[in-house]
This record gives sequence, structure tokens and C-alpha cells, in this order.
Amino acid sequence: MTAIITATELAEDLAGQAPPVLLDVRWQLSTAKAAGVPAFDGRAEYAAGHLPGAVFVDLDRELASAAGEHGRHPLPDLAEFGAAMRRAGVSSGRPVVVYDGGQGWAAARAWWLLRWTGHPDVRVLDGGLPSWRGELSTEPVTPAEGDFEPAPAAAGLLDADAAAALARSGVLLDARAGERYRGEVEPIDPVGGHIPGAVSAPTTENVGPDGRFLPAADLRDRFKALGVSGDAPVGVYCGSGVSGAHEVLALAVAGVPAALYVGSWSEWSADPARPVAVGPDPQ
Repeated sequence: MTAIITATELAEDLAGQAPPVLLDVRWQLSTAKAAGVPAFDGRAEYAAGHLPGAVFVDLDRELASAAGEHGRHPLPDLAEFGAAMRRAGVSSGRPVVVYDGGQGWAAARAWWLLRWTGHPDVRVLDGGLPSWRGELSTEPVTPAEGDFEPAPAAAGLLDADAAAALARSGVLLDARAGERYRGEVEPIDPVGGHIPGAVSAPTTENVGPDGRFLPAADLRDRFKALGVSGDAPVGVYCGSGVSGAHEVLALAVAGVPAALYVGSWSEWSADPARPVAVGPDPQ
């Protein structure tokens, strides 16, 4: 099973005998600090037009718990996450397709959470909503209750200590923009820089101009150039475990399993006792 699906493939699946559950996870990171700048409202975007049958999922409230010492988007309470997924119609025996407004980060967060908690068949719409050529709906959707029960995997999740260890013993990729990795700017967190030993790997370089993933072979070449050889474990972090999930998805497309440090830089940098590296080099 592939981790992504094209709009053409999705249209075919929706017309088939076992259509997937559709989750709309439109979300946008905002670093705007100017007064009067409205926050992005994914629910309003959903109401204005969504894939027919899709259910809106709120990343900040249903795919994360409240911001705090473990970062801006820490893991959600798993009982609450399971209840939210069941309300959205998610069942273990039915495929799920997730999409967002095109960036892919929020959809990847939902994909990662569902996969990590045991759902066997989840894919992301490659290119998001802009790739869809069919009609959109403004009708509200109330699906039948699903039966999904989260069962977290033993692997695939890193905490701060495990991320630091992986940077020394394996490959830890930093999915943020290069200038944040180097410590030149930091628009959100207390300090710029990166986890010592981490390799800069902006997730934006995993996609083409249309927002769709590069071919799997190209992704394999990119990650190989970054030190991903298949001989050592791979982990990813970002600012708060959202764009990092997109990099884990890109690695999956390339055929490389990877773990996610969900707390990411927003957790790491909040503790002044943790070391911070700056500049273009990992160390």
C-alpha cells in the first residue's frame, strides 16, 4: 500500500464499492504578529467547499493537545483522539484518505497519527485540495460512527532524549527551513538553531512547484545525499511535529521508515539546559 494517492485514483475509489473515509484537515501555520491579522480558519474554509462526503478535522484540537512544556502541538490524549476519529467515521476496516489545502503538512500529521496508532490503510491526497478536479460540496457531513480504537506502536515516536541519541547514532533530519536550522532567524520559538548532530532537510524540497511529492526515486536520491543509507535508523523533527510528519511521509514514499519527534524544536528549545547548535553544519 502506498502512502499517497492521486486525485484520479481517489475519484475512482470514491466511485467504487468500498469508498474511503475522507478527512479534511485544512490548517495553516501563522507567524503573523501584527495586530488585526486574522487567524486562518480551516473550518470556515471547509464550509466554503470541501470534497463531497469529507469530514473536517481540527488539527489544533483533535490532532494535538494544548501547547505546553511538550511543544506547540504535543500528542493528543489518545482516548480523545480515538473519539474524534470515530465521530469522523473512521473504522479500522475502512480505508482513510486525508487532505488539506495543498501544503500537505496537516494532512501528513493526521496520516502519521492514524498510522502510528494502528490504522492499516491511510493515504494522503497528493497535492491536496488544489489537485482535485471534481465538484466541491458545501453540505455538512454527519457520518456514521466509526469503530477505530487507537493502539500506539512501540516504534515510530521519539522523545527529546531519543532524538538527541539518534542524532549521534543514526540520522536525525530537521525539516524546518534552512535559516531556522542555522539559527539566522526564529519567528516562533525562544531560540534559533538545531539539535546537535541533526542534518538540515527542509521538507519543502520534497515536493515540486505544484505541491506534489517528487517521484520516489528522486526522493530516495535526496535522502541518500543527506546520509540516509538504510543502514541506520532515521528520525525527523521540525518546529512542532507537523511539517516533520510531512517529511516522514516523504520518507515513506521513498520506502524509508522513520520516527517522528513530535515535541520537536518547540519542546527542545523551551528547556535552556538542552544544547543548541547554530550554523550550517550538524555539530
